[in-house]
Amino acid sequence: MSDTVILVLEIIGTVAFAISGAMVAIRKKMDIFGVCILGLVTATGGGVIRDLILGVTPPATFRNPIYAVTALIVSVTVFIPAVRKLVLKTETLYTVLLLVMDSLGLAIFTVVGIRAAMRAVSEPSVFLPLFVGVLSGVGGGIMRDVMAGDKPYVLVKHFYATASLIGAAVCVLLWKVQGEILSIAFGAIVITVLRLLAAHYRWHLPRAVPDEELK
Repeated sequence: MSDTVILVLEIIGTVAFAISGAMVAIRKKMDIFGVCILGLVTATGGGVIRDLILGVTPPATFRNPIYAVTALIVSVTVFIPAVRKLVLKTETLYTVLLLVMDSLGLAIFTVVGIRAAMRAVSEPSVFLPLFVGVLSGVGGGIMRDVMAGDKPYVLVKHFYATASLIGAAVCVLLWKVQGEILSIAFGAIVITVLRLLAAHYRWHLPRAVPDEELK
């Protein structure tokens, strides 16, 4: 898969995560600076974590401003009164938009993280791409939730990280059999479908406390 295609995927993921971060910030009644910071951190946090683990310094976010600029433009756009009013129009619309954007960003950054790990070493173990892929996918969302004062989504909602892990496993296992392109495509599709199904059917992993205490 060409670097151009990967760049396009990363931009799509950046836009999706920036929207989700900005939406959470608006829901928390943050000012425009807070909206931009939360959108930026959500969109770039996973990629920074990925690069630091793989020893890529400075991380791509700081070497190529396109990611940060894209995240900031998207965040400012979401903050525009007309857009902001639309996003918060109903609870259902807010929830669906957040779910879709979060799922898309999770899927893209997970598989892009796997590709980066596969290319970082000549003979990668299964653990390395799995670990890097999942952290790339969930890292930005965790940072968003912590900064917003919420329990990280990854720990309490619809086996968020588990969907990333399952999709990552599919991607890694298919890598040598089907090649890079199909592996990335299948992995991203699995993650997205699992996230949407989990939200629709309210799938959860076993919990240590009653549901009402996690709301």
